Amino acid sequence: MTETRPPRRLPRALATGIGVALIGGAVIAQTIPAPPIAWDSRKLERLDRNVRKLERAVYQRNAAGDPIIIEADPEVVALMGRVDLMDRRLSDLESALIRANGSLEDASSDLTAAQRANRDLAGRIDALTQRVAEMEAAQAAAEEAAQPTQPRSPSGSEGGDFDAAMRLMIDGDYAAAGDAFDLFIVTWPDSDLLPEAHYRLAETLFIAEDEAGAAQAYATSLRGWPTAAWAADATVKLADALVSTERAQQACQALGEFDRRYAARASAAIRNRAQQIRTRARCA
Repeated sequence: MTETRPPRRLPRALATGIGVALIGGAVIAQTIPAPPIAWDSRKLERLDRNVRKLERAVYQRNAAGDPIIIEADPEVVALMGRVDLMDRRLSDLESALIRANGSLEDASSDLTAAQRANRDLAGRIDALTQRVAEMEAAQAAAEEAAQPTQPRSPSGSEGGDFDAAMRLMIDGDYAAAGDAFDLFIVTWPDSDLLPEAHYRLAETLFIAEDEAGAAQAYATSLRGWPTAAWAADATVKLADALVSTERAQQACQALGEFDRRYAARASAAIRNRAQQIRTRARCA
């Protein structure tokens, strides 16, 4: 009959300094007092190697049917507890770092969105600023145009003012010429040159493609149907301006006056232009 051996305990050799020797199956232990161990990386590596050796020994004894019961070393248990605590703290730090990284990514995304919104807002402000500037310029121009021309003689004489306006027109400065004739009309309302001044003003307006203004100025120059050399041309151009402003019936009436009053003395070029306008206006 085989004798059953009681399980043997492995003394705590690493932490308490208990020396272990296996002699003929008997365990001899000698207790050696030891100071507290100051753990460092070197001692931890040595401890790890010893633990692996013990594990192999235990595995071999267990395989041979002679199990070994190992009591946990308090210092090892304490060390393992400290390691577990450090692991938990490390895990907590990793979690905190992950949360911080997420917050940083959110902040970066918010910053990018804010920068994009600021750029959009700056663009809208620039566009609004430009529109305000354009509106202010248009308002200033409208106010200036609305102000009536005040009488003023640049040359000090009626003839001098008219001649100065004519020189501007001959030089091709039609805008300045129009202003000069407008000033002449206001300054010399009783002048014999007033009808022609209206005719010349109409010419500058027609060149500036202000057909409505030109039609008004031509009509004013023809009050009383003057017999001046420019009257035939003014009548035909009045009809042209009226057609351009969609007043074909009035254009036909102006061409009828041209036929009665000026066609006989008008040049061939003026008569041909009158015929072209009559076709455009579809006069009967």
